[in-house]
Amino acid sequence: MSQRKELHQSNKNKWKRLFYGLLSVNVLFLLVIVALIFWPVSENTFPSNEEQEAQESSEFTVRTTKNNLNELINAYIDQALSNTGHEYSISLEEDVHLIGELPVFSSTVPLSVHLEPLVQENGDLILEQRSISLGLLELPNQRIMSYMEQYLSMPEWVTINPQDEEIYVAVTDMDLRSNFEVSVEHIDLEANNIAFNIRIPYRTLGIDQIEP
Repeated sequence: MSQRKELHQSNKNKWKRLFYGLLSVNVLFLLVIVALIFWPVSENTFPSNEEQEAQESSEFTVRTTKNNLNELINAYIDQALSNTGHEYSISLEEDVHLIGELPVFSSTVPLSVHLEPLVQENGDLILEQRSISLGLLELPNQRIMSYMEQYLSMPEWVTINPQDEEIYVAVTDMDLRSNFEVSVEHIDLEANNIAFNIRIPYRTLGIDQIEP
């Protein structure tokens, strides 16, 4: 009789342990669900566009002189103006000196414009007019710049703004065969201190991506 009672008590204790064990598992599962629901959401860890771009390219700063840049600019102008009938050149002195000719009536009149280069935050350049003349003609500055806008052949990334008496040079929009991206870092013509940033996409070198 006592053995049967002990066996009954043992089975009772066994089921009690199983019950509390199952209850503990359910409580733990419930706590995990509640924690997942109310846990603060972390910020997006995906890289931003700038970070992604930085991972897919490298940037270098290149310094040069007025003479080297002057030769490069005029070589580009000569090629761009070939077979157009237009003629002008750039001389980097204490400022940017544009020299050329504009058609007036049945002749051409010499053009001379002195411009102050101002680097923009995005790496583009504004050439702000300091002085301008069209031969011996006494015309308002805006009128002369309107003639420039009308008759001077410029690349698509160069815009003449007569109203503001300036020329906007969108260096960052230049279409380069190498696919390099260029922006102006610093220009001080008086100190002969000129620097450009050149971003080289890895795909240009046949590289998909370099791991950080």
